[in-house]
Amino acid sequence: MIGEIRVVGELTASEVLLNEDFRREALRRALAQESFSLVHLATHARFPGGDESPFLQAWDGPILLDELAADIGLFRFRDEPLELLTLSACETAQSDDRAALGLSGVAIKAGARSALGTLWSINDPAAEALVARFYRELLLERVSRAEALRRAQRELLAQPAYRHPAYWAPFILIGSWL
Repeated sequence: MIGEIRVVGELTASEVLLNEDFRREALRRALAQESFSLVHLATHARFPGGDESPFLQAWDGPILLDELAADIGLFRFRDEPLELLTLSACETAQSDDRAALGLSGVAIKAGARSALGTLWSINDPAAEALVARFYRELLLERVSRAEALRRAQRELLAQPAYRHPAYWAPFILIGSWL
């Protein structure tokens, strides 16, 4: 995940909260004070069933689904919306009866125009390669989000080490594909 975060930071020339800097309050403060068009979170996630709440893991503890929704919801009231929230973690688009489409779906309901999530556990090197290609296509080639994801998945598919769908297929784009 660290390699993935560094690649995204280099391509976007943006603020990076890595390891002990990725704390719940630091993320909340950044989302409240800055107007981001893109937010990329590469961390562990859990979508347990029953009475447990789904969460993303920060350095100092879990970021609950409701907290993330509230923080993302702030973008609704800004001139520049949150265009894309990427949740590159295990099973962020997976859901249960309480939250259709998982954490990614909640991001859309909270006001992000698009969310890129994962349907199952991801391989870190494969995720780094896919995310790097996705952002290069999106930011440098200026293709649509759907086309950027398609190209990134096809690039992984073309590599013998990542040919199996377990490596390239867990990523799903929800919301606007443009």
